[in-house]
Amino acid sequence: MKIDFNFKRFAILLFVLFVQITIAQEIKVTGIVTDKTGMPVPGANVVLKGTQTSTQTSFDGEFSINAKQGQLLVISYLGMKTVEVSAAKSIKITLEDASNELEAVLVVGYGTQTKKNSTDNIARVTAKDIQQTPVSNFQNALVGKLAGVQVTQTNGKVEGGMNIRVRGAASISAGTQPLYVLDGIPLINDDDDSSNGAQTNPLLTLSTNEIESIDVLKDASSAAIYGARGANGVVIITTKKGKEGKGTFSINISQGVSEATHKKKWLNATQYVALLQEAGRNANDLESVEDELEYLSQGTDWRNAEVNTDWQKQALRTGYTTDADFSLSGGDDKTKYYFSGAYNDTQGIVDSNTLERITARSNISHKVSDRFTAGMNFSFSRSAIDRVQDDNSFSTPLQSVAQAPISQARLADGTANPNTEYSNYLLAKDNTFWKTIMRRMIGKVYGEFKILKPLKFNSDFSYDFLTQTEDYWQGKNAPFMATDGAVFATSQNSESYVFSNYLTYDQTFAENHNFNVVAGMEFNKYNRRYQDVNSIYFPNDSFPTVDGGAEVNEGHGRQIEYAFVSQFGRFNYNFAGKYLFKASIRRDGSSRFGKNQRFGVFPAFSAGWVISKENFLKDNSVLTYLKLKGSWGKLGNAEIGNYASRQLYRPNPYNLKSGLTFDQAGNDDLTWEKSSQTDFGAEIGFLNKITLEADYYQKDTDGLLFEAPLPISSGAAFINKNIGKIRSNGFEFTLNTKNVETENFTWNTSFNITTNDSKVKSLPNDNRDIITGFTINRVGQNISSFYLVEYGGVDPTNGDALFVKNTVNADGSLDKSTTNDYSEAKRIIAGNPFPTLMSGLTNTMTYKGLDFTFTFQGEWGASIYNSAGQYQSSAADYFDNQTADQLDRWQKPGDITNVPQARFGGSNGTQDSSRYLDKSDFVRLRNLTLGFTLPKQTVSDMGMSSLRVYATAVNLLTFTNYKGNDPEARRDDSGIGEDFYSAPPARTIALGVNINF
Repeated sequence: MKIDFNFKRFAILLFVLFVQITIAQEIKVTGIVTDKTGMPVPGANVVLKGTQTSTQTSFDGEFSINAKQGQLLVISYLGMKTVEVSAAKSIKITLEDASNELEAVLVVGYGTQTKKNSTDNIARVTAKDIQQTPVSNFQNALVGKLAGVQVTQTNGKVEGGMNIRVRGAASISAGTQPLYVLDGIPLINDDDDSSNGAQTNPLLTLSTNEIESIDVLKDASSAAIYGARGANGVVIITTKKGKEGKGTFSINISQGVSEATHKKKWLNATQYVALLQEAGRNANDLESVEDELEYLSQGTDWRNAEVNTDWQKQALRTGYTTDADFSLSGGDDKTKYYFSGAYNDTQGIVDSNTLERITARSNISHKVSDRFTAGMNFSFSRSAIDRVQDDNSFSTPLQSVAQAPISQARLADGTANPNTEYSNYLLAKDNTFWKTIMRRMIGKVYGEFKILKPLKFNSDFSYDFLTQTEDYWQGKNAPFMATDGAVFATSQNSESYVFSNYLTYDQTFAENHNFNVVAGMEFNKYNRRYQDVNSIYFPNDSFPTVDGGAEVNEGHGRQIEYAFVSQFGRFNYNFAGKYLFKASIRRDGSSRFGKNQRFGVFPAFSAGWVISKENFLKDNSVLTYLKLKGSWGKLGNAEIGNYASRQLYRPNPYNLKSGLTFDQAGNDDLTWEKSSQTDFGAEIGFLNKITLEADYYQKDTDGLLFEAPLPISSGAAFINKNIGKIRSNGFEFTLNTKNVETENFTWNTSFNITTNDSKVKSLPNDNRDIITGFTINRVGQNISSFYLVEYGGVDPTNGDALFVKNTVNADGSLDKSTTNDYSEAKRIIAGNPFPTLMSGLTNTMTYKGLDFTFTFQGEWGASIYNSAGQYQSSAADYFDNQTADQLDRWQKPGDITNVPQARFGGSNGTQDSSRYLDKSDFVRLRNLTLGFTLPKQTVSDMGMSSLRVYATAVNLLTFTNYKGNDPEARRDDSGIGEDFYSAPPARTIALGVNINF
């Protein structure tokens, strides 16, 4: 019996031990993940810490995973604070918004990184920041949101180009736009100029509804992984992906109306006639002036203003925009999917200018096995644009403001008046069309193979195809038509494919030593083909195609290509999240450069110290986070053209025989412009409610591309060389605060401010000034500074325009006396085309179901040259209508004014001078949105998961002293800081509804 009793005790003990071991080995953990409002968070990642075991939450925020009792679970979601909890059978996790907690997940080249472990300078916006904004391109949604990033909409045309500068201009003569990367694909971002020279923004083919996040790599540490193409910054766009859980369907519809942000004040017919008559008398030429007025009025009573045409009203109309998009997403533990489509119809504020766009996207991933995952991303877009002539054409709507108000826009029979001072744009509207169609397909297939738990191999193949076709038809009655009609047709196809392979090793040793290593290679091949053909002499206007003309007048074609081959690597290490170190390197080779300089190496290093994790600050309840960081690296700017290093010849037929002419001298040593960047920064958190990020940067660019003159005997005028330096430096500050956070009411603020100073450090030809038009590059001065004669006002005795001499006195000082002889005055540096201070302020408030957001944007320190003012404010030098400032003109001795006496044909003050140079400082209410989300119970009864209605406005208010159309407007075919009949951006107000099922 004793033996049996002991055996029983022993068996029971074994059973208890077995159960305990089994429990310690594994339990099934079930849980739910919600946000702070109690709403489920679908698609959150749940990972067993230190392992590769993971799952994602369902549509209802629920998950289950096998784990050991007490093992740590790491729960993370993009844009929310990561949480660690101990495994238990049933747990509930609440995730907080990480936007102010320095814990967001950042997308970097060939991987991701949490912000708390980052030593880089990366600015980011998420879908939440840009959704429901009625803009035709995603770049506009970045305005005012990111420190160090200047986004300028050059004009108000629907297809208008965008300028994005990251930390100022990084070059004088090469490209200054950043590299765009979409889901790991370097995008084609050619300046797809129209045949009229006007820019078409190639990125308007992307829809904002499909974007999950945008990360801007600003410093060398973050951008060096892109090597020779990273000097202007890198914009990484990540599209939405499917998440595990029940399928979701979302639809968003909005409609809005638009108008110009600003309209100039012009003279009416009475004022115009009085000005011209006065100008004629002052020039002793009244008779010829009145003869022309008689012609312009076409028999109407111009003396009594029988006709008073508002040409600006003709050119700028009320526009509208319609947006509709949908998405379908979901998945399980094997397959995840995301499908979306979007439609945009925009009638621009410029007459006859419209855009219609459709986009579609499909992102699918499938877990083939525990080790291998494959996927495919594909998108298609089609944009149809009705465009108008470029800003420098007489027949563009914007130049119609130059027409005399005494001229009729249309005659009594409704036809366009052909007898205006300049070509009546309505003739072009009635008798021409200019249609551009852009089609874009972007595809990527990829695979990820887990070789070991911490080691995985990624292979991607991507393809970007962009085609643009144009058909420009001019009927028999089109302006300047002498060939019974003409058709001009163009086609340009751009394609790029990228093949990438890289390994990623991510491991933690002894709990505190965290390593992440990336190493890989990439090949990129690009090809672009352009063709055009022109035919003339059409029997009538019913044949608006090339084959309808009797004669093919001319045709052209060209093809360009380039290739990059690259190897890259990155090493990240952090000890307990306290001491951070990163090193990266990329070796790029490109066909763009001389054979002696094909390859370049671009290294970068950075380090950080999270001081708040030290024992002496660890439990500080006020200073809750403190990180110091610094970085240095080298980057390249490869945007110098595709054949700048080559010796080129061009066809030159003679006497019906073919031939070639020497066209460009080659340079086997030509290479990319090189940029060295140094950064120092701090990230500070207070009370878990306030975060401050402060950074100082210095960017030195060397080897600028310039044309060096050659002797005539060489057969070429110049050779391209890498000579010259510039330096940009400045400070960036970003402040995020949680002002109020209660159960029903929240109020968050984000404020950023940036300074930038870009100076020329050296130039070719012994630092000789480079003067182009009214700009100059001079050592020690701002890049492309305005170089103008200084306007000195008006002589009160006779109404003469005066100019400051600025000749050099014997003691080296400048003679500041004035003269009415323009030729006696010398040019000086009069202004800077780039802002020296930029800022943005965003406030977001919620109260129960209400949400209210607004963003202000400001720029200071830049100037803009209103070259159109030389015709619009010209003292009646011509028959152009004049702006209302002419009412303040000098008329009698003793008048004190800055507007000279009106003198027809007298060029009284209309020469290039600082008279037409204005400060472009402005503050703009860029975006305002008011929304209401219906209570969950209400929408659940209707079979929906959420329903939100909203009103939103873009460019609602602008505060500026600039006299032109808009302080951001730029002519669309040229140079820095020039406003020439440029369309102002649109002010848009829209109403919309967003429904989720």
